Amino acid sequence: MKRTTHTARAAALAGAVALVLAACGGGDGEAEEGDGGTDSGEASGEGGGDGEPLVIGSLLPQTGSLAFLGPPEIAGVDLAIEEINEAGGVLGQDVEIIHTDSSDADNAEVATQSVTDLLSQNAQVVIGAASSSVTLNVVDDVTGANVVQISPANTATALSGYSPFYFRTAPSDLIQGNALGNLIVNDGHANVAFLVFNDDYGITLRDVAKETIEGAGGTVTYGNPGEEFDPASDDVIPSAVTAALATNPDAIVIIAFDQTRLIVPQLAAAGFDTSKLYFVDGNLSNYSEEFEQGTLDGAQGTLPGAFPDESFQERLLGIDPDLNDFSYAAESYDATILAALAAVRGGATDGVTIQENLASVSGAEGGTECTGFAECAELLEGGEDIAYQAVSGAGPFNEDNDPSSAFVGIYKYGADNTYEWVKAEFGEL
Repeated sequence: MKRTTHTARAAALAGAVALVLAACGGGDGEAEEGDGGTDSGEASGEGGGDGEPLVIGSLLPQTGSLAFLGPPEIAGVDLAIEEINEAGGVLGQDVEIIHTDSSDADNAEVATQSVTDLLSQNAQVVIGAASSSVTLNVVDDVTGANVVQISPANTATALSGYSPFYFRTAPSDLIQGNALGNLIVNDGHANVAFLVFNDDYGITLRDVAKETIEGAGGTVTYGNPGEEFDPASDDVIPSAVTAALATNPDAIVIIAFDQTRLIVPQLAAAGFDTSKLYFVDGNLSNYSEEFEQGTLDGAQGTLPGAFPDESFQERLLGIDPDLNDFSYAAESYDATILAALAAVRGGATDGVTIQENLASVSGAEGGTECTGFAECAELLEGGEDIAYQAVSGAGPFNEDNDPSSAFVGIYKYGADNTYEWVKAEFGEL
């Protein structure tokens, strides 16, 4: 039977209007080698030998300013668990799932407590966090316990190759930044301003897009190094908007999170053509209730991952009928399926076994292509190597435990301030 535990701390966080380092983002500092941390293998990752069920914990946002990402990510995990258990589970036993809250970087104690809870309950795999900065706060504790951590949404380059026990199913900012820059250039914009907040995610994404734009002969008129705004202060946004507009840009890229809800109305009030705005995964969202009709008509944005087809969307809606966004659902699903397949291939559910087999089942060593848990597990049980075909379109893990290739979706806003998929760009590392 599937065990589900939701850990929410809404009361403690009710007053938080946090600006976080996002789905994507990183912290203020650089990551160091992450093979240290809490030595608690006996309590967690080294459990799960022969005959013990696979216990997966999710560390995804249920509260805080990234809570909008939680429902599709949690639904992706739950859909995978359902399909795994319907196919007979892992090594003859149902997979158990424990859901906990990651919140955001401004409420770091929430994720810290959640990780403590997961390790105490012998989770062998942790799916999360959504925010790279949250991950950087807890990754040493998770991986130091020989527990595998797989993020469906971290994109900060500082996490590439961080630990042998850290993986992600979302591509690094190197792929999205290049796709964003090419989109802007191909739209004919030569003078581009960036309204970018000062954190690892924003800076990395800006730098890659800037390099792509300038490599094609364009100019970044504002938002160059040293011109980032402080994400902790809304008071600086008006001056940043004024400074960007003073450079007469053809287009403006907004790399921010909750601050976007303040930036867009100020740009519109100043007369900027908001169809020339570009968004990224951290702020590509449904703004139908925030902005006046037509505010974002024609604006575009990028989001890592292939667009989920109708069949996958229907399966997700069967888990959570209230979903209206599918961001990172496929990556969460893939992370869960891959962890289960790694346990099947290795013949045990402990963290070390899963870590040793994750790259292989992703197709890093070749093998028979397969989709879904049931088909792939049957091949493994027959002695074949496999190459799991990710729903997100991500390629096999590379030597840094990042996807070796990925799609980046291009989306366009309509008059109702909601966005629709237009096309996908393919990128490799």
